[in-house]
Amino acid sequence: MTDPARRLAELEAKVQRLCDIEDLRALRLRYHECVNDNRPAEIPDLFTDDAELDFGYLGRTRGRVKITKFFAALPRLLDFVKQFVHNHIVEVDGDRGTGVSYLEAKSVSGGKAYRVAGRYLDRCVRTPQGWRFAAMTFEPYFTVPHDESWAQADLLQMGRRPPRDPGS
Repeated sequence: MTDPARRLAELEAKVQRLCDIEDLRALRLRYHECVNDNRPAEIPDLFTDDAELDFGYLGRTRGRVKITKFFAALPRLLDFVKQFVHNHIVEVDGDRGTGVSYLEAKSVSGGKAYRVAGRYLDRCVRTPQGWRFAAMTFEPYFTVPHDESWAQADLLQMGRRPPRDPGS
């Protein structure tokens, strides 16, 4: 390859990589827009058919059909939510990408206000429809009532079922 042709090919590859990074960031942001705007029916379209979802103590599932059911239940868990994502780091390798982002959220569940913080770990793939989540993991740091400190032993409270009374 001639020097100008080589340089052009290198520039095209760099531009494609930057476009892919921005597309992956946009995918993450579209997810949060759907959550924040109470549009859970749109979330499954952001995933591949065989995607994995792991939200720790809040639930795990696999496949778009089950992911659809998981997010359809979101309004039962959250009366209100506004999520704020930041420090998004994206890596791209051809048709695969990974992302790490950090979440702070204000939510209401069961009439009680909560502070939420955690980290998302994403694996994404390029499909004919564009980038999609192949796996999304949420690692909650804390989900505590707003009137309680997050500096406590019981950090994961929102959405957890109350313990059963052994006498019932």
